[in-house]
Amino acid sequence: MEAIGVAAEFNPFHKGHARLLRESRRAAGGDAAVVCVMSGCFVQRGEPAILAPHARGEMAVRAGADLVLELPVPWALASAEGFARGAVGLLAGLGVVTRLSFGSESGDLPGLEALAEALLEPDFSAALAGRPRAGGESYAAARQALLEQRIGPAARTLEGPNNILAVEYLKALRRLKSPIRPMTVLRAGAAHDALVPKSGREEAPWSASALRAGIRSGADIRSGLPEACREILERERALGRGPADPERLETALLSRLRCLPERAFAALPDAGEGLENRLCRAARQGAGLEEVLAAAKTKGYALARLRRMCWGAGVGLTRALGEGAPPYARVLAANARGRVLLRRIEAAATVPVITKPAEVRTLDGSCAGVFQAEAAAWDLWALGCPGTAWRAGGGIWRQSPVMV
Repeated sequence: MEAIGVAAEFNPFHKGHARLLRESRRAAGGDAAVVCVMSGCFVQRGEPAILAPHARGEMAVRAGADLVLELPVPWALASAEGFARGAVGLLAGLGVVTRLSFGSESGDLPGLEALAEALLEPDFSAALAGRPRAGGESYAAARQALLEQRIGPAARTLEGPNNILAVEYLKALRRLKSPIRPMTVLRAGAAHDALVPKSGREEAPWSASALRAGIRSGADIRSGLPEACREILERERALGRGPADPERLETALLSRLRCLPERAFAALPDAGEGLENRLCRAARQGAGLEEVLAAAKTKGYALARLRRMCWGAGVGLTRALGEGAPPYARVLAANARGRVLLRRIEAAATVPVITKPAEVRTLDGSCAGVFQAEAAAWDLWALGCPGTAWRAGGGIWRQSPVMV
């Protein structure tokens, strides 16, 4: 059995995701298993996930995936490079994944591979570090400009957010010297962050941003979700376990930020270039999260980077926690074929597989440190739930995988 790996956030799982899984399986011969590595309580754009990890994992399994594993929070709340490194490293560590599939705006795998190779040229990082960045130019803009100097207009492919992640996946595969073969599916439908959906048709699915906005505003977003996912969303809403509201978390986050010493800001994964000092000062003075972000923001810093730093500080992340690849694989959801795949993984993996949270107590220090951050992320995220019953601490220890 071939096993296709997919890195995702499923925030929430929508028809575009279902298409990605379906097309990936079709391209691999139609009988491949699909294992997804998915962000947990917080996502890469720097915000709380709209639903709990196990609910989103169940959505994926009911709509096309076979097995869903959690990408631990130090990699979920990381730059595109760190997110890709964590996801690819975890998939490689399973020992059974033969292909890595990802969506892209270009659909051009050779072109994306050429970009990855150009970025991995031995002198590229040194040239980028030495390049003057006038007028508050961001890192992304500086990298884009240098790449255009070297390879011409083809560098503009990196203007697509899915293309950016695709190139990072390819870079991670090369750095690992992994035998996993990449494949890409052309992205269809609304743009990545479009707030206005194209339509509810399969060929033009809603974006996740439009769905989140609709869910929070109470709009009718049923046409954007597979039927099974609609049912899970309504169940979570009825239970009061979602959707999580970032505004409910704001006071807790600001309290955490104001109590942190300056050295803790300097140890955050996205710290550097004096940004940690700006954020520390802003956190001491701002009356709300948006005010803190506005005070710390300059032209040279992406807002998502600042958001990741804030939520990372809220759950106690440090740069050291996210080095290398995740030290364990935690199961969120699986179907019958996923359970067969899981037995293969348990025999072949180079990292421990966690099906019950209590198992982490038997693992080494690196696993314990990462899981402690995951538990803190769960406890902070839970405060955003509308139902008071779900805001109790220690929720991660009471949640078992969803078996479909």
